[in-house]
Amino acid sequence: MRRYGAFLLAAAALACGLTAGCKEEASGAAGSSAGSSGTGTAGSHGGDGTTTSSRPAPSKEGNSIQGDTIRIGLVASQNGDLKPWGDDSIKGAQLAVDEINKAGGIKGKQVQLLVGDSASKPEQGKSAAQKLVGTDKVIGLLGEVASGITQQMANVAFDEGVPLIAVGATKTDITKQGSNLFRVCYTDDFQGPVMAKFAYEELGLRNVAVMTDNKQPYSQYLSETFKNAFVKLGGKIADEQFYETGTTQFNAQIGQMKSKNPDGAFLSGYFNEVGPIASQMRQAGINVPLMGGDGWDSTQLQTSGGQAIIGGFFCNHYNNQEDRPVVKDFLSKWQAKYGGTPGTTMGALGYDAAMLMMDAIKRAEGDNGAAVTRALEATEGFAGVSGDITLNGKNGDPPKRALVVEVVKDGQAFKKAYDPSDLADLK
Repeated sequence: MRRYGAFLLAAAALACGLTAGCKEEASGAAGSSAGSSGTGTAGSHGGDGTTTSSRPAPSKEGNSIQGDTIRIGLVASQNGDLKPWGDDSIKGAQLAVDEINKAGGIKGKQVQLLVGDSASKPEQGKSAAQKLVGTDKVIGLLGEVASGITQQMANVAFDEGVPLIAVGATKTDITKQGSNLFRVCYTDDFQGPVMAKFAYEELGLRNVAVMTDNKQPYSQYLSETFKNAFVKLGGKIADEQFYETGTTQFNAQIGQMKSKNPDGAFLSGYFNEVGPIASQMRQAGINVPLMGGDGWDSTQLQTSGGQAIIGGFFCNHYNNQEDRPVVKDFLSKWQAKYGGTPGTTMGALGYDAAMLMMDAIKRAEGDNGAAVTRALEATEGFAGVSGDITLNGKNGDPPKRALVVEVVKDGQAFKKAYDPSDLADLK
């Protein structure tokens, strides 16, 4: 179970040589085979020293730090449908970099954040990652938010041995590809069951319909994990309908769904389509509770969904209203630099990803990607804004708490929090 009482250590402490709650380990620690010559596996070890599982190790050792600047790359959607997330992840990462540089940098060097635009498309995300890794020679890579884009980035990172920290990509199998792949968010293996449990136990739903974006791996897998958990709890899936990103009219799917008389609906896609789906469902007379995953997380959801989406529930990583000192400190820094508060949770996750990468660079016993990968794998109890992050023995996936929030007129209202231990009955 993760704990939220820890403070995010000050940037000055990080620059002065303290670890941000992370365990220092020798080069022979868990994950030390990452980046070694020849393709092998990097064993992940539990607290008792036993191997819990393994992931393949890259055959290359990544880029090295050169000169007086440490280069970190970020791929984000600066254009396209996912731009709200991209904008916030860039702001969060830059806020972290500025904070560290102001405190003296890392090992006497300043950090430079280089940003590549995915334009909300997987193929452009791959091209952006290739440039950052191959031309700009970044030592570490951050991003993306969308799982489909992140998968393409992961291919590039693995081939070149560059450590990657995903900001908000929740598709479970992304990190399984290599020992240099990590994330700061929870996975769909967790948020799907969280929403199933909330639907069954808190909303009392028993016959839920599902709407899936068949063009998005994120939506497909989230729907699958929700369905499996809901059925295991004793519920029934009344119907599942499909659409593709960019669709604007959903009358045919909604008509089929209405005929099955569901008492709730799980909409696993992104905010772009969820808003119109909600509006058209209400127009068709389907007035049941609506639920979804973190793909709903954008102020544009209320714009596109209007009154129809108000009262819906979705899973999220973080909330600006959380009463934790680390959140208040983060929001104060955000206000000072940008004004206002982050429009999406990707501001906090972008900040956490950048801070974690820089902390690993500081702890690394070496100046190349393989050394940073070993430091990331050894991370324990890193105090992030979105919660404590432990990667040691976790195969790149930190156990994280998930929040269920309600869509309200002016944003999100916290409803319930779930720790991994709360879902023991679904394992």
